Amino acid sequence: MSEADELAQRFVERRDERTFRLLYRKASPRVYAFLLRLVRLDHALAEDLLQETWVRAVRSLDQFRGAAQFLTWLTGIAFNVWRERARLDMRRPLHAIDETDESPGAELDLDQTIAFEQALATLNDDHRIVLILHDIEGFTHPEIAARLAVAEGTSKSRLSEARAALRTLLARSEEKQR
Repeated sequence: MSEADELAQRFVERRDERTFRLLYRKASPRVYAFLLRLVRLDHALAEDLLQETWVRAVRSLDQFRGAAQFLTWLTGIAFNVWRERARLDMRRPLHAIDETDESPGAELDLDQTIAFEQALATLNDDHRIVLILHDIEGFTHPEIAARLAVAEGTSKSRLSEARAALRTLLARSEEKQR
């Protein structure tokens, strides 16, 4: 059981402020990073969505049974919060991302990280979301398919297409830097 899982269980039992603060500090950075990618680096929107995520999580924390890790459960809530906002705000459509053998975001230097985040932000929502969920957050294709209400094969093809698009965008970015 992870530290976040233990803190979540303790908070369900005690409902004390100290445990909540510890849980918030432990889980928020990862969920914020996830949301930031979904909202194409809009920090203010990511912060708003993070707050709404925590409001909903606290309201439904009694439903957390530990079947999934707490961070996975919380990320699912964050995704649903974002998706609801995206439906209301047509400027932020839903998109997913493409598939490769290696996670494209692994061990990059600062320039590469910036180029990666910029390229990621330009992908269409269907591709960007699948890439984030699979390659960055570690969701499986069955989990992604269930979350997005698509076939598992659709998740796989979107990931493959997203990775190909990301490789092309990163190659162009690298050529411009030369």
